[in-house]
Amino acid sequence: MSKNVFVFAEQRDGVLQKVGIELLGKANELAKDLGQEVVAMLLGDNIKGQADVLFHHGADKVIVVDDPMLKEYVTEPYAKAIFQITEKYDPEIVLYGATSIGRDLAPRLAARIHTGLTADCTSLEIDEESKNLMMTRPAFGGNLMATILCEEHRPQMATVRPGVMTPLATDHDRKGELIEEKVEFSDADMNVTVREIAKEEEKKKDITEANILVSGGRGIGGPEGFKQLQQLAEELGGEVSTSRATVDAGWIEKDRQVGQTGKTVRPDLYFAFGISGAIQHLAGMEESDLIIAINKNDTAPIFDVADLGIVGDLNAIVPKLIEEYQKEKALKEEID
Repeated sequence: MSKNVFVFAEQRDGVLQKVGIELLGKANELAKDLGQEVVAMLLGDNIKGQADVLFHHGADKVIVVDDPMLKEYVTEPYAKAIFQITEKYDPEIVLYGATSIGRDLAPRLAARIHTGLTADCTSLEIDEESKNLMMTRPAFGGNLMATILCEEHRPQMATVRPGVMTPLATDHDRKGELIEEKVEFSDADMNVTVREIAKEEEKKKDITEANILVSGGRGIGGPEGFKQLQQLAEELGGEVSTSRATVDAGWIEKDRQVGQTGKTVRPDLYFAFGISGAIQHLAGMEESDLIIAINKNDTAPIFDVADLGIVGDLNAIVPKLIEEYQKEKALKEEID
């Protein structure tokens, strides 16, 4: 009989990715509703030492496959290892991050296991009556939210956007059971050759990792409007983000988009300049700690979720914000 909630704990270069920690938080909620346990799957080379981090963030058990074949992510070896784990332990639910790795790996496993997969989920809940997993994701371009059930097959599988789920607070006293699994790999399992790994030296910070976001919408007037927002973001040590309208208009790159069809963010401070506040955008940022909205329209929906709202012309307000911040910074430097 299928049991337990499994999480694929993604790592890159031996470093656990934040999305896996977030998924452990949600897995704890789901497992509690089912009366089951949380199991993390950790794959890599010389990776066993990271298991304690997973225990500290909610894993009851960690299944480790430690093998040189798994040093770099390649679809076939990783799929083989997780398929073996799934066949042996028969989980009720398996969660993956909706990252480049998770989006590559999860469909491959779903096909091998002969089960369903709901991609890019923004919400996961257990149905009280059936105990099935209700997997919710945007549909029809983000204009509709669809809840999907996998009633006939197990495990129930989903990929989940980074930044959506809230991780548990770190508990350094928390311990669990470490299970080491051995997978017999052959040369045939490495069906591609990794010739070189090229990394950008100065990679832009992902907006899901930023503590401060300066976000601009159609109300900024055009692509040139992002120049002053970029200046404010640099002064504050934050990142520029946006709504869907400006991406569709070609003013800024897609990886800066916040919302149902973009990314879900939870910064300490979120500035919304010229963003009306469509429900699709609010779904991606309403969990921010402090929301400051600036808009000419005093009835804009963004003010309903804002902690502080300013009705006015952002072209007049942004320069003043920059000026005031620079003054404060200079004053602080003088005192120090």
